[in-house]
Amino acid sequence: MSTPLAQRPQPDPIRFYGTSWVDHSRGYGARRFVLGLGASLLAALGVLALKLGYNGLTLSQGAAWLRVLVIVAFAGCTAVAFTRALNGWTRPRAAGEDEAAFRSIKIIGFVGILLAYALRSAVEAPGEKLRRMDYEAAVTQWERLTAKRSGNPSRKRGRAGAGGKRR
Repeated sequence: MSTPLAQRPQPDPIRFYGTSWVDHSRGYGARRFVLGLGASLLAALGVLALKLGYNGLTLSQGAAWLRVLVIVAFAGCTAVAFTRALNGWTRPRAAGEDEAAFRSIKIIGFVGILLAYALRSAVEAPGEKLRRMDYEAAVTQWERLTAKRSGNPSRKRGRAGAGGKRR
C-alpha cells in the first residue's frame, strides 16, 4: 500500500475532453474543433428560435414597449452570460461569488454561453487554463514534498541525534 505522498497528483478531467488536455493526446485538437463548431451551430439555432419567438410576439400585436423590453432583456442577459462564462474559464472565481444568483441570467442568455464556448474552444479546451494552473501547482508541491522526504534520515551526517556529534 502506498502513502498519499508517494502518488503523483492526477489531473482533473474536463467534460468532453477527459484528461487529454494535459498532453493534447487522443484527438484533443479534433474534439476542440468539433465542439467549437457544434457550439456555434447551436448558438445559430438559438438565435433562430429567439427570432421565431420575437416574430410571434410581433404577430400578436403586443405593445411596442414590450417588444423593446424583450430585446433588451435577451441582449443584456446574453452579454452578461457571455462575459461570465468566458471569464469563468480563464480566471479563478472570487471567494464570496455566488454562482447560483446568475443561473436565471445564464438560462436566458444561453446564446452568449454557447458563443463563449465556441470562442474558447478556438484557443483551448474551456477550463483548461484553470485546471492546468491547479495541476501544475499540485505537481510542484508534490515534487517539493517528495524531494524533502527522500532518503533515510538515519544515514545523514552532521545531525544531532543521528549517531554523531555536531561540530
